[in-house]
Amino acid sequence: MPLPTITTPTYELEIPSIKKKIKYRPFLVKEEKILIIAMESDDPSQIATAVKDVVSNCILTKGIKVEELATFDIEYLFLNIRGKSVGEEVEVLVTCPDDNTTQVPQVINLDDIQVQVDPKHSKDIKIDDTLTLRMKYPSMEEFIKNNFSIGGDISIDDTFDLISSCVEQIYSEEESWSAADCTKKELNDFLEQLSSKNFKQIEKFFDTMPKLSHKIKVRNPNTDVESEVLLEGLSSFFA
Repeated sequence: MPLPTITTPTYELEIPSIKKKIKYRPFLVKEEKILIIAMESDDPSQIATAVKDVVSNCILTKGIKVEELATFDIEYLFLNIRGKSVGEEVEVLVTCPDDNTTQVPQVINLDDIQVQVDPKHSKDIKIDDTLTLRMKYPSMEEFIKNNFSIGGDISIDDTFDLISSCVEQIYSEEESWSAADCTKKELNDFLEQLSSKNFKQIEKFFDTMPKLSHKIKVRNPNTDVESEVLLEGLSSFFA
């Protein structure tokens, strides 16, 4: 007689960047093992890959390509999956900013953490009077490749590779050129024609990208100073 199948609950949430509602399930023991092994490795690249794999396994809605989602989408999805799997509260160690040394444990409710959008953020960058560059968000694959290279150093070529991979299209009132139809060399050659002002606008796109963030207040037990701390990115909440 075969063993019974355990029913797993399902939940629904909206993917921030594409505003699409999906169904998902909590992660199971088999996925938790993947995360534990990755965490024990202390390798940020391996942890990021494990997070992506677990999110992919737990999404039940068909047609969602996790490798194409923005980094902040994956972080948000993972936090929600983690909350439904092992509990909505997580304890993290927060460094007090007044002395930048003392660490204080804080309990955070994962339901309170949202993707924050900068009102000054724009995906469209005006190049000149006729051309506009439309950007897209870096995927987790691109994030891993450009942030966890050997030695942790990012070369100018890596920077250009990241930017070119985030170009969606170039357009004017009369014409449009899709990045998907261009070679890597063509995109890099185009980027090298940009002015310093244009390049700063691209930097602003990355600096103001939506982020998984949460503000908390922490009191230093040694100095009795209360400070506000901004937690950003998955690593701030990964436990």
